[in-house]
Amino acid sequence: YSRSSLPLRSSSDLNPATKEEYDLIVVGGGPVGVEAALVAANKFDKRVCLVDAPKYSGAIQAAGRDLSLGGPTGLFSKALRDTSKRIDVEMLRGIGLREDSVWNEIVNECLRLATANADDKVRQLRYAGVEIVEGFAKFNNNSCDNSSSHVSLNVKLEKEEGASLEKTLQSKKILLATGSKPFRPDNIPFDGRRIFDSDSINSISYLPRSIAITGSGIIAIEYAKIFRNLGAEVHLIIRDKVPRNALMKCGLDKDVAATLVADLVRSGIHIQRGAQVKSFEVPKSLNVPMKVVLEAKGGGQRPLGCLTEIKCDCYIAAVGRVANTERLCLDAIGVDVDDYGCINCKSSMQTSNSLVYAAGDVLGRPFLASTGIAQGVAAVEFIYSAKESSQSCDVDDIKCKESSLSTTGANFDPKSLALNPSAFPVGIWSSPEASFFGLSTQQAKEYGIDAGEGIALYSECLRGVVFSPNGLLKLVFDRADKHIIGVHIVGDDACELIHYGMELVRSSSTLQEVTTQVYTAVTFHELYKIAALAGMDEAAARKRRAAAGKALSRMNRRKAAERQ
Repeated sequence: YSRSSLPLRSSSDLNPATKEEYDLIVVGGGPVGVEAALVAANKFDKRVCLVDAPKYSGAIQAAGRDLSLGGPTGLFSKALRDTSKRIDVEMLRGIGLREDSVWNEIVNECLRLATANADDKVRQLRYAGVEIVEGFAKFNNNSCDNSSSHVSLNVKLEKEEGASLEKTLQSKKILLATGSKPFRPDNIPFDGRRIFDSDSINSISYLPRSIAITGSGIIAIEYAKIFRNLGAEVHLIIRDKVPRNALMKCGLDKDVAATLVADLVRSGIHIQRGAQVKSFEVPKSLNVPMKVVLEAKGGGQRPLGCLTEIKCDCYIAAVGRVANTERLCLDAIGVDVDDYGCINCKSSMQTSNSLVYAAGDVLGRPFLASTGIAQGVAAVEFIYSAKESSQSCDVDDIKCKESSLSTTGANFDPKSLALNPSAFPVGIWSSPEASFFGLSTQQAKEYGIDAGEGIALYSECLRGVVFSPNGLLKLVFDRADKHIIGVHIVGDDACELIHYGMELVRSSSTLQEVTTQVYTAVTFHELYKIAALAGMDEAAARKRRAAAGKALSRMNRRKAAERQ
């Protein structure tokens, strides 16, 4: 057969009485599953079925459609972030719009962005001949045996009329890409009305004027800035007494972390340090504020003068994620998981069942869409071409840059990724953005590298001075040969800028080489040259940064006074 001959079907077209057979079934309609399905169909001309379970995923839905198809877990937060930068809530309130009208305007804009993404993914899948089945998939004791060359999968089909139908699908290979879900502490009474996790907040039906958020990681920081930009009073509750330290645990450089914390404070977000939630008081009416009672980290009274109670409209717990595996019945097919429910796999993404592969958040950290997609593509490549990556340097050497996600085969499993700081870039979609790739100065010293730093403030380049002065770019380099071994950025467009830095690290570029490049005028890329020059003359650079920093502080104080 060829792709052009494959029917373009959905779950409504399937006959429950027949057993459908495929080359590959991908379980999970997120970015990992969609990309893997497209590669298998387009590149290897395989018959592929994509099983998507929108009703179970906490995803974005409208009019019965799964608008998160092919989108990352943070699709709603990214859409909300973009909307919060373009819609002036205070202006809408000022002209007399009702609160529900303001929120509807915001939600509709988010749905528009999500719909555009879903429409594009459906178009690509249909063009590739991938069959989309909407339903909840699970295995049973009859799914396969040791001598089997196929795996069967039971799918409870999702029907609009509410009817429950089950269908058996059979495939030569299975790729599990069911993603992750928020960790829900037992002591938090989640209700989807006033108390949310980082996924269920997608369904909030009103614009809060005040919100409390527990968490010190990437997701918590993103939502704190989003709701602050939407005009809400925001309390960020963290267990660590030093907010910068909490962010450094996520992998951020100390100066990047400090800049993010300073921005949170400057934007008016209240950080409750060394605190945790003790209890909740939730009234029935949405018009009455709820109470979040705080205690010290580990229990007991907070220090004198610290807030012990927060009155707010709603609360978000953003305290980590866990793999979506518990309802798949993986033990029925002999797929091993760890103590946290994450699937164990080999470097080829193959599980303990030779017919089943896995990719993305279902494997555990780093819980990033980018690495998950790379794992999904790697799994498909390995299934149908069985090529291992070749290395011309020792992958155990921290300076080896070739064991990356751009090469099919080795070092894709979570353990290998965690040990390789040059495997992938990390982007944080806060406001301002933050990103990093490679080693931090501290990490370099732990590896025995005498590392130096070249720092450029955003206010040292023309575009930064005019448009966005708050931020910095740091180049970490080996003093022995001046090779760049890490890049860390916080500021506007950081998540875009990092990819040039990634290439500098992977190509072992030197500071001198960066200073000789010509960069387009009035762009943030000029920061790379400024940082490289700073690394070559650190004493003079410190004086320049001090002068630029004083000027920036005066400007920030003037802007703050004007707002008052």
